[in-house]
Amino acid sequence: MEKLLELKHVALTYQTKTDEVRAVKDLSFTLGHGEFISVIGPSGCGKTTILSLIAGLMKPTHGEIYVAKTNAQFGYMLQKDQLFPWRTIEKNIYLPLEIKKQCDAKHKAYALELLNKYGLGEFRKNYPSQLSGGMRQRAALIRTLALNPDILLLDEPFSALDYQTRLSVCDDVYNIIKHEEKSTILVTHDISEAISLADKIIVLSKRPCYVKYIHEIELGGRTPLERREHPEFGKWFEKLWKELNE
Repeated sequence: MEKLLELKHVALTYQTKTDEVRAVKDLSFTLGHGEFISVIGPSGCGKTTILSLIAGLMKPTHGEIYVAKTNAQFGYMLQKDQLFPWRTIEKNIYLPLEIKKQCDAKHKAYALELLNKYGLGEFRKNYPSQLSGGMRQRAALIRTLALNPDILLLDEPFSALDYQTRLSVCDDVYNIIKHEEKSTILVTHDISEAISLADKIIVLSKRPCYVKYIHEIELGGRTPLERREHPEFGKWFEKLWKELNE
């Protein structure tokens, strides 16, 4: 698999008003083209910090973050959909294009194509409050894809949804990501979610975090919901739960 991203012995220490905080100790892993990685670890271990380092929002104290493509674009999707309530879905989708000064006919046509392709075209003139939670999250993903990023960074994007909606939206988001062939890193506290979505799972230690284990996940099923029904799913859950609590 073609290597798109590589972290080599990345560490981060930062200064607060009263103390020096060692957040990341030693991170080394790769992301291949079209690969879906889930990152799990104890609460507060620094999972979101890792996404910030990869996106270039923070600089590592030590180590190297290598991106194969020059000027690679990152798409960052947060826990809540963050859609502006006073803008229509269409206008929300255009927002990253406006910020990047790429709101021309070509880029707007691509964004609308995504809306139509993934079932939100007829709702483009609606406001976020008129959509279900699942539809808003799908709109948030399409907004993230509007700039056609090379790498998607997902920071617990389903945590604000109820359980039933989360299962449905996981399937939607997974299908969109795989269809668009996007390389993705998902941070999640949900072990079941990590297993159902990932090609590879990275298990982190407590803070300062380092990579404890890396697992290749091979389960049958075309969707996350189908993968949850695989006979090996429960065994993977038990194994990962133990590794997190060692």
